[in-house]
Amino acid sequence: MDQLVPYQAIFFPADGRPPSVVQLMTRYETILSLSIGSDRRHSPTHYGHNPGPRMPHPEAHMDFIAESSGLGGAKPWKYFIVDSLDMMNKKFTHPYIVYYPTVSRDGMPFPINKSIRDIQGPDFQEKYAWRVSQGNIIIGKFRDHDQPFTSMMDASMADFPILKNFIRTRARQQC
Repeated sequence: MDQLVPYQAIFFPADGRPPSVVQLMTRYETILSLSIGSDRRHSPTHYGHNPGPRMPHPEAHMDFIAESSGLGGAKPWKYFIVDSLDMMNKKFTHPYIVYYPTVSRDGMPFPINKSIRDIQGPDFQEKYAWRVSQGNIIIGKFRDHDQPFTSMMDASMADFPILKNFIRTRARQQC
């Protein structure tokens, strides 16, 4: 049940290295459930572990990120969905999911992501740089619009032009 399953994702390092493909590990979150009934050896109650949703672990690629254990179970990262670009009248068949760090280990802000700053070029404004522009960013791909974590699929550098277009035009609006 704790089996890690990797998917390829695109990694935008904050230190200015070029974007690359990395392994985004996922695993099932275990949910403790209580079943009431007589389906298990005629016992009125049964405690068991059920596999929950498949949870990605982008924090493995995020520098200076806080440990989840110190946050009371909360994740030190957030995400948003990229399901279209400007002027598109249909959503992507296979949307993208952008993971970004939110809680640093030392409470300091994450460094400006030089890769994203370079893509945005002269339109980059440091005073508005947060979320997508700070820290290491990981972008994955998925199949089902309603279940981004459970329907992940491999991304590749062939997705880079679409993501570059998003970063150049809409990433500032997402912030």
